[in-house]
Amino acid sequence: MTAQQFYAVGFGHAVHARRYHLGYSQEGLAERAGLHRSYIGVVERGEKNVTLYVATQIAKALGISICELVER
Repeated sequence: MTAQQFYAVGFGHAVHARRYHLGYSQEGLAERAGLHRSYIGVVERGEKNVTLYVATQIAKALGISICELVER
């Protein structure tokens, strides 16, 4: 596993854990973040390295700062 893959998977797990904690569906999170539901799935599986903008949109939709999301 490359470093990029490691961080993508870690970020995806953090997104999934927070989404699950809040009781949001992938579709619900996607709507809040202004993204497509399938994109959230790709992110959660660690298949996509997201841009800083997208990471910020996801963090806002989850009600936490991007720093909190990345630290998880």
